[in-house]
Amino acid sequence: MGRPLHHIRINVAVTDLDERIRAAIDTNTMQESEVQDRDGRWYRMQIRPYKTTDNRIDGATLSLVDIDALKHHLAEARQAKAEAERANRAKDQFLAILSHELRTPLSTMLMQSQMLRRDGMAPKVQRAGEAIERATTTQAQLIEDLLDVSRIVSGKLKMDMQVVDLCAVVRAALDAVSPLAEKKSMKLASALDESMAGVSGDPVRLQQVVSNLLTNAIKFTPKGGQVTVLLEGVDGHAHLTVSDTGMGIDPAFLPHVFNRFTQEDGTSTRAHGGLGLGLAIVRHLVEAHGGTVKAESPGPGKGATISVLLPLMTARRDGSSDALSSDGSPPTGFKVAIGDARLKDLRVLVVDDDLGIREAVAEMLRQTGAAVRTAESTTEAMVVVDELWPEVLLCDIAMPGEDGYSFIRKLRARSPARGGKIPALALTALAREEDRLLALEAGFQVYLAKPMDIDRLMLAVAELSPRAHPPEAR
Repeated sequence: MGRPLHHIRINVAVTDLDERIRAAIDTNTMQESEVQDRDGRWYRMQIRPYKTTDNRIDGATLSLVDIDALKHHLAEARQAKAEAERANRAKDQFLAILSHELRTPLSTMLMQSQMLRRDGMAPKVQRAGEAIERATTTQAQLIEDLLDVSRIVSGKLKMDMQVVDLCAVVRAALDAVSPLAEKKSMKLASALDESMAGVSGDPVRLQQVVSNLLTNAIKFTPKGGQVTVLLEGVDGHAHLTVSDTGMGIDPAFLPHVFNRFTQEDGTSTRAHGGLGLGLAIVRHLVEAHGGTVKAESPGPGKGATISVLLPLMTARRDGSSDALSSDGSPPTGFKVAIGDARLKDLRVLVVDDDLGIREAVAEMLRQTGAAVRTAESTTEAMVVVDELWPEVLLCDIAMPGEDGYSFIRKLRARSPARGGKIPALALTALAREEDRLLALEAGFQVYLAKPMDIDRLMLAVAELSPRAHPPEAR
């Protein structure tokens, strides 16, 4: 009609429409944007140069595509995503708090029960201590499994990858579960290929895989049965099998055996407890190491075999990798005798706001001959540091007022003459990987998550003792 565009009453809230049209004509390119009309409805606006039949630009065409519904759907999706992320963060925070609140009383129970079963106690008292310790350890493992599943689902499970001697890992797992097998009069048989090359993995997580498989096999095998572990190299892979003579698996249930929270017997009369997480964690850890896992069973009452395949590294073992990695956690499997020279008269400060933990740790240390002082807050602890000049510090992390991170940073800011280099152990119910890293970065030399084993704690203190590292050996 030959009329200018501004003669048409366009109900679009675009103040620079003429400039956009001019830009499309001048640059010979399409201009596209999302705009709203004066009622707030959304459109996709496109402005294209208009060419005549002789290829001459002679204006522009403008189109508006209604995208209002799409924009609202996208806004709702973004809001739903933000709410899901908030809920996920709240869940992680809740699990961390729950873990902390459960670990603290469990730690007191575990240490007190272990003291009850020490030499010199009446047999009945020792048996009671053993029963309490078993129940406490089971509860602690349930907490660990729940946290691991949460980390797996959220993609936050971290691993320290290195060259691992899988034979050493299997031996350590066998040692850890042997008391369970002895209580059921079961035989643990093993055959390990000591010449096998190493694998790339996290030694702690790989031991968790083997321990979970062994614990599961022992759990579902009756008294007097047998669990057999075989480890060999097959076609460039480490082939680990754990077989038992237990209750077996129904063929219909085999495809679901590695699913989370899934158990073959889910009735109220089931003979075996647990949450059905152990094998699910095994599958994830194995797959995270580039391996595969499968379960086989001839049927109910005929036992079961679980096989794990992990890729081997090309380098051969040099025989020097019997010890697991050092990550701020002390090694396991050692006992510190009462009266150990490294602990005799050792000045130790224990800082914890929980009375039960303070008393249990202090009593254990005193039994080894150490000279112990306690403090329930960081303010009190700093006073004791100036009075006692402790040689080793054991400190909780989560405490009212000031936490252990802040306290150790203040201590490390001091000169050596004022206690700035006191060896310190973080003794905490904060058990996430990021908590361990924060503790080590703040200035602690060793990190232990509650609940902890007496011998492991005593070993850690002995290793931190200046007498374990005399000046001429440094």
